[in-house]
Amino acid sequence: MARNLLAVVMLCVVALLALLFENQAAVTDVPAAQPVPGYGAMNGITQGSLRPQDCGSRCTYRCSNTAYKKPCMFFCQKCCTKCLCVPPGTYGNKQVCPCYNDWKTKRGGPKCP
Repeated sequence: MARNLLAVVMLCVVALLALLFENQAAVTDVPAAQPVPGYGAMNGITQGSLRPQDCGSRCTYRCSNTAYKKPCMFFCQKCCTKCLCVPPGTYGNKQVCPCYNDWKTKRGGPKCP
């Protein structure tokens, strides 16, 4: 009787471990980041490809959906002048402009909107 109980317990442990490793593999399979369509080296827009006079219109669009337009415009133009790049869209997509993405405040937060 004890031998049968031990065999059942061992079988349950093996089954649970198999399920655990199967689920772990499914969780770690994360798809790679996809490039932003219509933006990037394909159409000539890369980091450093803007001219300083292009920053105003790019930042106006970048900050168009925020409630904090003045600070957004100030920092966006500051970042654009330094990096000569503004990410596409009104939020996110910072991977397109590494300089814009990696510039941090003294506290470690993002400097560029």
